Amino acid sequence: MKILIVGGSGFLGRELAQRASAAGHAVAATFATRAGDLPGVRWLHMDLGRGEEVTRALRGTRPDVVINAAYRQSDWTTTADGAIRLAMAANECGSRLVHVSSDAVFSGADVHYDESATPDPITPYGAAKAAAETAIRLFVPAAAIARTSLIIGDGGSAHEAFIHDLATGRRSGVLFTDAVRCPVHVADLARALLELGASDHAGIHHLAGSDALSRYELGLLVADRDGLDAAGLTAGRLADTGSRGPLNVRLDSTRTQRLLRTALRGARDFLRREH
Repeated sequence: MKILIVGGSGFLGRELAQRASAAGHAVAATFATRAGDLPGVRWLHMDLGRGEEVTRALRGTRPDVVINAAYRQSDWTTTADGAIRLAMAANECGSRLVHVSSDAVFSGADVHYDESATPDPITPYGAAKAAAETAIRLFVPAAAIARTSLIIGDGGSAHEAFIHDLATGRRSGVLFTDAVRCPVHVADLARALLELGASDHAGIHHLAGSDALSRYELGLLVADRDGLDAAGLTAGRLADTGSRGPLNVRLDSTRTQRLLRTALRGARDFLRREH
């Protein structure tokens, strides 16, 4: 199978490209600023803000499956317009699309969200993700849209790096006790996305871990796993900062889990310290 990973140089994109290549697929991956270094992967420069680059990449690779793992939090052109442009180009080429979305499409007012929940974003990033979802569902109804949460790895994620910096005193800051998410391991997420790509499942899917944790609780788990001094982690409340953002957003992945073989572990499982 020919697979195109959009955003292949990112944390999730790299995991997708590596796993797809190891499984024997012909893999191409796009980058915006710096190509990756995975052997066996064809690297293509592509700016989602430039329609001609999107068209060129799709026509040049003719993929069976396109997985869009690209985003920029403060950039509507990439996260919304670019995702829609990519979806339309994939549809024109006859490629199956798996679009990675986010729990940021929800405000947190209802706390628990399954696949039937209506987006109600309260941040620009959430609004961009929700706009992309709406357009893709309208114009490419056969596409799979996969909402996920905080993506954690074995030390390689931005969230883990921040926790390390706090614990070792390289940065100052707090971990919020009232900002709750359902972290997912990047390996589980990549496997699930590739499984979705090989299926004909359409519409909204939730791919998040089974444990709901605050940022502070997540920090304690990472610190314990990595042998860090948790005394360096300071707890705080997002509600006290005056910043506008979702607090308690818990993606319910039960319905999607019934469709997939890939199990989405909870953070208490995949961050458990090996003794």
